[in-house]
Amino acid sequence: MRKDIAFQSGGLTLRGWFYEPPCALSKGGSPRAGAIVMSHGFSALKEHGLDAFARAFNDAGLAVVAFDHRHLGASDGAERGRIIPQEQHDDTRAALGWISAQPGVDPDRIGLWGSSYSGGHGLFLGAMDPRVKAVVAQVPATDIARALIALAGKEGFTAYQALFAGDHAARNGGQPGGRIPIVAPEGQPSVLATPDSYDWFMAARKNAPRWCDTTTLESVARMAEYQPAAFIDLIAPKPLLILAGKTDSLIPIAQVRAAFARAGEPKKLVEFEGGHFDLYPGMPHHARAVQEATTWFRQALM
Repeated sequence: MRKDIAFQSGGLTLRGWFYEPPCALSKGGSPRAGAIVMSHGFSALKEHGLDAFARAFNDAGLAVVAFDHRHLGASDGAERGRIIPQEQHDDTRAALGWISAQPGVDPDRIGLWGSSYSGGHGLFLGAMDPRVKAVVAQVPATDIARALIALAGKEGFTAYQALFAGDHAARNGGQPGGRIPIVAPEGQPSVLATPDSYDWFMAARKNAPRWCDTTTLESVARMAEYQPAAFIDLIAPKPLLILAGKTDSLIPIAQVRAAFARAGEPKKLVEFEGGHFDLYPGMPHHARAVQEATTWFRQALM
């Protein structure tokens, strides 16, 4: 059963979906269920395919929350499209607190599932928040500055830095900050400047009418400074599963392998013969991605 929910984070109302724990529907002292907190990647919303994952986890006996971060989707926040990692960390912490307090949920058995940018959040908060007991990170961001360099080259990254510096000076002087498209046709500037990024977001936008197709330059500057896997070695002994695409256009597989090598046990890396978006609903490796994550969470949380 899925129902709409709302909870507070930093004075803002965040909105999402709650998939009730199956055992909470029964009477007479049934054990409490483990739970999963889910959010999506850079600018993406829960309507971008999270329901299919959440239903599988729920069918396996777990409660689930899938939510939109502040300034995105159904959640509040006046600066639409603002995406600051530390703010999203706090939103995830708020979701952890909300689900921990729900009847039928065992607060000592909560996992994080994230994909792309939020996969990076899973690595970061898996190391930093003691409430997280297991992590599944799908095509996770690990070292964003070097990923941008791999995508745009060192000269392109230097140009980015100059753009960020100019935008900061303008904002510091009281002027409005600049904005940039999330995706764009090949050859036009955007944050996720790969053909498969453009194709996926264009195909998915019909299911996510609240999706904001631009973000702030400040958001991209803060993204470039973010190293989600900086503390990956501190996740252990919590179980860590990473799902990665060998031909990922946004997050080089070599970076994922290097981060995974620094993680402690128990851990598992599953590599798919595909790209960044091939694990989402309707894509070639979705069924296996769901199966791998479900099995991992069942073993860790049930």
